[in-house]
Amino acid sequence: MKKGITATHRPQWKTHIGFLLAAIGSAIGLGNIWRFPYLCYKNGGGAFLIPYFLALVIVGIPFMILEIGLGHKMRGSAPASCAGVSSRWEWLGWWQVIFVMFGIVLYYSVIVAWCFYYLLLSFGLKWGADPNAFFFNDFLMISESPFEVGNIRLPILFSLAVVWFLNWFIVFRGVEKGLEKANKLFMPLLLFLILVLVGWSISLPGSSEGIGVYLKPDFERLKDIGVWIDAVSQIFFTLSLGFGILVAYASYLPKKSQIVKDSVTISVANCFFSLLAGVAVFSIVGYMAHELSVPVDKVVSKSIGLAFVVFPTAIGMLPAFSQLFGVLFFGCLVIAGLSSSVSILEAFTSSAIDKFHYSRKTLVSVLAVAGFFGSTIFASQGGLFWLDIVDHFLTQYGLVLAGILECILIGWIYKAHVLRKHINSVSQLRLLSWWDYAVKIVIPATLVVILVNGFIKEVASPYEGYPWLAIVLIGRDWVILTLFLAMIVAARPWKDYQE
Repeated sequence: MKKGITATHRPQWKTHIGFLLAAIGSAIGLGNIWRFPYLCYKNGGGAFLIPYFLALVIVGIPFMILEIGLGHKMRGSAPASCAGVSSRWEWLGWWQVIFVMFGIVLYYSVIVAWCFYYLLLSFGLKWGADPNAFFFNDFLMISESPFEVGNIRLPILFSLAVVWFLNWFIVFRGVEKGLEKANKLFMPLLLFLILVLVGWSISLPGSSEGIGVYLKPDFERLKDIGVWIDAVSQIFFTLSLGFGILVAYASYLPKKSQIVKDSVTISVANCFFSLLAGVAVFSIVGYMAHELSVPVDKVVSKSIGLAFVVFPTAIGMLPAFSQLFGVLFFGCLVIAGLSSSVSILEAFTSSAIDKFHYSRKTLVSVLAVAGFFGSTIFASQGGLFWLDIVDHFLTQYGLVLAGILECILIGWIYKAHVLRKHINSVSQLRLLSWWDYAVKIVIPATLVVILVNGFIKEVASPYEGYPWLAIVLIGRDWVILTLFLAMIVAARPWKDYQE
């Protein structure tokens, strides 16, 4: 373990269920509710579940075991754990927590802010008769291009302040009183809300047609390599792998822990929630298609359009209690978003405390203020373009590359069988030698395919048709800048505890 890090100074989860709920909360996010259902629909419906669950078993769960096992063994955050393996690799842990803290969470918190504002708009359905025009023209006031940043949108700025206050309040209170208590409230509430939505939506006319389109298997789609790549990508991103979050969370576990069993539980719970959310989403889409007398595929939209255009339109068409339905839906989005954003803030906080022993309260306060101001670029009129480009580059390149490097570090430098031996020494459910090959060969090879495939597409056609200059200046340079910052922080000496 790196000099200056001692397990005696680490906080611990008060209860085992507290850890599980926090880890599940970090995994369940906005993508479970709006990205997975669309991917499933686009990639063969029920047939997509075959590559999806294969990816879960082959990539998702083994990588989850790696990260939880690493954090538990090294008793430290991602940078401390990487440094514990090799001081030359400390930068990798810093890169992970820096590009999620000063990249992903900056724009992610803005999307949560949109959800919060729409939660308020649900009281009175104030998005009006044309939700599409309201979202893009009235709410975002979207500019013509990424180079036209424009003004900061005050409604978004107000909501953003609320989101960052909640992030600050939860992480400020620490592991037991903040993260654990918040997730003990968030996760049961989120499950309750989504079950209410499912029960309500499946009772609507046309819901069965929507669910049929969502899950109808088209096995021909399985011949497309893109479907398999989408499945692996979704598993990797939805489980928050490579973020440094699970490493930090695992470092707060007691010495005797069920690492393998917990990894399976967290992964399966996340995927079950995605499937459940898809039923609610496509039930309401089916109802909307029924009311408009059009095919379901005419009203389906991906990601942002699904949440902020299609759903508000459908909610406005409900025969009764439409405002309540809106509150439930956007309430789900806000809770799912917050449970993920606080985990990212904790991952960086844990890292900085490990190395520099800053006061948690001071550090979290500074990070929350910096995060709020850093997020404002995404709250501008050109913010949607910036958000899209930065998200694409950080997740498709930064996150995937970090995952490959993490497998190399643990599989080949630290040696997978050494970590497996530790995991088996503390867990009742034992890992077999196949896990070594998954970490050393299968997972990194799969991630390389995703990386290369994305790059080939990028060269053939710029992402979403954006100008190359915008892609380079905003996306690529953001990835490079976070890597540069990671190198600088890693070069700083570790501070010893003053007993």
